[in-house]
Amino acid sequence: MARSFCILPALALFVVVLDALPGRQAESWTGWRGPNRNAWVESAPGPEAWSKPLVGVWTYDVGEGYSSPLVYNGRVYQLARKNESEIVYCIDLQTGRLLWQQRYEAPFQIGSGGERHGKGPKSTPVLASGRLFTLSIHGVLHAWNATTGQLLWRREFNEFGKAHPYWGAATSPIVHQDRLLVHVGNDEQGGALLCLNTADGTEIWRVAGDGPCYSSPVVAELDGVVQLVEWNHQAVVGVDIQTGNVLWRYALPHVGPDQNMPTPILFQYYVIIGAENRGFRALRPQREGDSWRVDVVWQNDEVAQEMSTGVIWKDYLFGFSHYDSGRLFCMDPTNGKVLWKGPPRAGENAYLLATPKYIFVLLDSGKALILDPDPNRYHVLAKHNPVRAPAWTPLVLLRDGVVIKSGTILARCYFGR
Repeated sequence: MARSFCILPALALFVVVLDALPGRQAESWTGWRGPNRNAWVESAPGPEAWSKPLVGVWTYDVGEGYSSPLVYNGRVYQLARKNESEIVYCIDLQTGRLLWQQRYEAPFQIGSGGERHGKGPKSTPVLASGRLFTLSIHGVLHAWNATTGQLLWRREFNEFGKAHPYWGAATSPIVHQDRLLVHVGNDEQGGALLCLNTADGTEIWRVAGDGPCYSSPVVAELDGVVQLVEWNHQAVVGVDIQTGNVLWRYALPHVGPDQNMPTPILFQYYVIIGAENRGFRALRPQREGDSWRVDVVWQNDEVAQEMSTGVIWKDYLFGFSHYDSGRLFCMDPTNGKVLWKGPPRAGENAYLLATPKYIFVLLDSGKALILDPDPNRYHVLAKHNPVRAPAWTPLVLLRDGVVIKSGTILARCYFGR
C-alpha cells in the first residue's frame, strides 16, 4: 500500500524493499548537475506525477555532507562523512543493498560562520570510464574502480599547505575524455588548476596562481576551441583543455562576504555568471587573431545568485535570486531582462532542474515546486514535500521517482499510484 514518505535525519540504518521497481533504471546522473553539467533531465516524470505520494523503497544512513548522489548502471554512489572519516558508498538502486564502501580519514576544522553546514563533504564526485573520482572536504583527490571500489590512485596537494578554501573544498571535478580537471589550493596563498590523466593521476598540465573557490567548472566549445570555463577565487577564465593555455580572463574576485559559488551557465556563445551581491552578467569570449577578448554583453543588478545555479530551458533562464530573502525568476539570457519574479521570502537556497515540461525546484525547506516554464508568468503547476527536513543536497530525478539525501539519510523513492 502506498504511503507518504518522510526522511528523518536521525533515523538509524535500515533497508526496506517494498516492491520491485517497474523495470531496471537506464538513466544516469554521473556528476554535478548531470552528465552534461547543465541540470537537464530528459526522462523526468510528467507534472502529474507530483500529485502522488513518494513511496519509500529503501533508506540508508550514509552520514552528513552536501555531495550529490550519482546514479549509473543500476547503482547509487554517495560521498558522505561520519565523525572524522569520509566514506564512499556504492548501493544497489533497486534494493538498497550495500555493494561496497571505502573509508578514509578526513580531519577538518570548519571555518567560522560555516558551522551549521557541517564538515562536508560538499564536492560532488564524477563518474567516467568505469572510475569514480572524489574530492574530499580537505582537498584530497581519490580515484576508485566504480565496480569493485578498489582504490586506483590518490593525490594530495601538500605543496599549497592547505588544499582547500576557507569553508572546505566544494568545487566538483570534471572529466573530459581522458582528462580530469580540478582546482586545488587555498584562498590565501593561491593554488592551481590541474589537468590529470584519469588512468593514473599523473599531471598533464597546470595553471598556477589563482586560488580555488566554491564554484564548479564546465566544458564549453567557444569560437571552435574546447575549453574549461571556471570561476576561481579571482576571475572567470577559459583554459584550452589540450594545452592548458589560458585563453581569456575576466576579473570577478571573491571579496569579503561576496563569495564565488554558482556554476557558470552556458547559453549559445555566452558565459553567464550570477554573482552574490553583484548581479548577473553575460560574457562573450571571442578570438581576435591569436588572442582573445571578453565583452560584457549585458549586466543586470536586479537579481543575483548566492549558492544556487540557474537553468536554461529553451531560450530562457530560470533561477533563484538571494535578494528579498530568496525568490525565483525568469530572465531573457540574450539581454538580461527579468521577465518575472516569484514571491519573496522563498528560502535561503534552491536546487533547479530543467525537464521537457517543467522546471523542478527543491527549496532548502524540503518543499518542491513544479514550475510551468512560461516566460510570461510565474505559475506553479504542482507542489510537493519530498522531505520534511532541511534539504541542501541536490537530488537525482528519475523517470519514476527520486534518489534524495536529507540530513544523514539517503533514500530511493518512487511515485505511488
